[in-house]
Amino acid sequence: MSFILRALSKGIDGVLIGACHLGECNYITHGNYQAVNMVLLFKRIMEHMGLNPDRLRIQLMSGSESNVFVETINSFVKRIKEIGPLGKGEGETISSEELNTKIAEISKLVPYIKVMKNEKLCTHLESKDQYEEFFTKEEVEKLLNEVVSYYIDPAKCQACMTCARRCPVDAIISVKGQIHIIDQDKCIKCGTCIQVCPPRFNAITKLVNEAVPPPPPEDQRAVVRKTKEKEVA
Repeated sequence: MSFILRALSKGIDGVLIGACHLGECNYITHGNYQAVNMVLLFKRIMEHMGLNPDRLRIQLMSGSESNVFVETINSFVKRIKEIGPLGKGEGETISSEELNTKIAEISKLVPYIKVMKNEKLCTHLESKDQYEEFFTKEEVEKLLNEVVSYYIDPAKCQACMTCARRCPVDAIISVKGQIHIIDQDKCIKCGTCIQVCPPRFNAITKLVNEAVPPPPPEDQRAVVRKTKEKEVA
């Protein structure tokens, strides 16, 4: 998805992806199934962005099918010319500035989208009949309009560093003896932090479509240790 977004950000009018036929991958990853699912998902995301989903296409073909390759390229180029310039084409009324803003917003959410839709992205669809409603408009609208964030409560954090050690992208700023802070720009919203935070602290809160409270000033980040009496109480 990041590659597609980068192409769009450069003003590319259409993106064509070539992949092996389903069931004929030479590798055990079966990445072509995932590529098909990713395209189905991203077409819905393009609709959400106000772009014509026909600007993205995936074609399954083998290395020996030069005729299919040529026909695909010709038909895709013809379709893109019919649609018109990016943001101003068929079914589109979006300014360059607004489009760039949306591309930047979606780009930040790519890791989150992958985490939230990982199971479906790994599904092996065998029939094109399943394509149309595999990802619905409503599903994608909810995904992008109800984005989650995670916040470390300064009053509860005990600087145990468990969340910082387990964060897969090092998005948690941790200093010994100081309240930990989640770098929202680096966070991929995978939820690992809230899963591993010790229950006795319960310091991490999941927010949905809420602004994340600002972190405490640097001179107020010293952890106030819970005493045994308080813990018992």
